[in-house]
Amino acid sequence: QKDDDIEEGDLPEHKRPPAPIDFSKIDPGKPESILKLTKKGKTLMMFVTVSGNPTEKETEEITSLWQGSLFNANYDVQRFIVGSNRAIFMLRDGGYAWEIKDFLVSQERCADVTLEGQVYPGKGAEESEKVKNKTKPEKAKKKKDTDKKSNSVKEDNRATKQREDL
Repeated sequence: QKDDDIEEGDLPEHKRPPAPIDFSKIDPGKPESILKLTKKGKTLMMFVTVSGNPTEKETEEITSLWQGSLFNANYDVQRFIVGSNRAIFMLRDGGYAWEIKDFLVSQERCADVTLEGQVYPGKGAEESEKVKNKTKPEKAKKKKDTDKKSNSVKEDNRATKQREDL
């Protein structure tokens, strides 16, 4: 080996070999457990929306409190304000992301947390937002609507009706 070789821990994240995944720890009933294991040791970002209509200064103060609480619980989180009511929380180890998400959604002023493309409504979300993010009631409603349509229109399954005035 050369004397100027860089140790594995000092390499940038994209050049480090991925950590081996222990598939015995994966719970097939919980898809989040797979994500937790695959994100372990990797940098991950989550978006957090503050409820109400806060100014950028209020958002700064509220998210600073959350960051302090997470720091006290030994979570290494960096915070960046990206709008008047939005912030990015950057984690050095993505394996802790779901624990941090659980903490954030339990906060009074948290409207929602976006993690890996999934939006989780927070305690501070408006009722309409909480309902909008739940998929099961909408599916049931859509099914009822399609049942009504199929009962009222008992025709063939063609895209257009045949012209009768030929």
